[in-house]
Amino acid sequence: MAGGNEINTSECKRIVPLNTWILISHFKLSYNLLRRPDGTFNRELNEFLDRKVPANTTPVDGVFSFDIVDKSTNLLNRVYRPASVNEADWGVIELEKPLSTEEVVPVIVFFHGGSFTHSSANSAIYDTFCRRLVSNCKAVVVSVNYRRSPEHRYPCAYEDGWSAVKWVSTRPWLQSGKEGKVHLYMCGDSSGGNIAHHVAVRAAESDVEVLGNILLHPMFGGQQRMESEKRLDGKYFVTLRDRDWYWRAYLPLGEDRDHPACNIFGPRGKNIEGIDFPKSLVVVCGLDLVQDWQLAYVEGLKKSGHQVKLLYLEKATIGFYFLPNNDHFYTLMEEIKDFVHSDSH
Repeated sequence: MAGGNEINTSECKRIVPLNTWILISHFKLSYNLLRRPDGTFNRELNEFLDRKVPANTTPVDGVFSFDIVDKSTNLLNRVYRPASVNEADWGVIELEKPLSTEEVVPVIVFFHGGSFTHSSANSAIYDTFCRRLVSNCKAVVVSVNYRRSPEHRYPCAYEDGWSAVKWVSTRPWLQSGKEGKVHLYMCGDSSGGNIAHHVAVRAAESDVEVLGNILLHPMFGGQQRMESEKRLDGKYFVTLRDRDWYWRAYLPLGEDRDHPACNIFGPRGKNIEGIDFPKSLVVVCGLDLVQDWQLAYVEGLKKSGHQVKLLYLEKATIGFYFLPNNDHFYTLMEEIKDFVHSDSH
């Protein structure tokens, strides 16, 4: 067994840039310390290990940020905006005027990953990623905190995500364009991608306009073991045993992975034909063990009559977007930029 692990590590290090391998391996090690066999989680140690960073009203690399608490949930949202070219405006947070009365400025509501259990809107890795989204994609980003499992199970994350989207959609200072509306998109990685799907369904049913969904290797699954799960189990950072733990921690007690939160188009999945579901960009990593579930999701959207674009990155692993040290990162940023600006052309 040790020999197999050594082979897997060697193969992973050969494909993944060294800095990325060190970063994700560090997270994997800490995650293994935090999960307990009885299904509980060491939240206190998690908060100690999770490096967090404050917002900065003084721009860094052309982006500034500030925190606002949504009074309906008492949860923090971190807002990232491009800095003004006028240095006299630096440090000023404008919550009265729209982003623009002429140009369309996309607003991306971002749900962080972490398998519903780890990380937060002010975790350093996600703070950096959101800044890169702003600078590369010429957008505003609102990164959302949501309650995490196992302390807060299904449907808490979806409820908090839905509250955040309603909050963003009604902020006059996030409006832009001649129509004077919020041009709202959603984005999430791993569990954040799962949240984005479920919130998009809720928005479509409630006539809240979401223009597009961006799902980065979204966390989906089911009771059946797919070919990719068996082939890639334990080879690139993730094991089925880990994935199963997180689903047990999030789903209602006694539920299995065919619950509609997990298996979107499974036997108990929600029928989304005929609703005004937004267009989707689904990013699938060729070295992610749950890719077959993600590809099935893409097919499910097509069969339901919805617009979806698949970006399949054959040699990418989870977390490839955390560092700009690979071609996949730049491909992703270009795809997201085109996706959120296509409606303004």
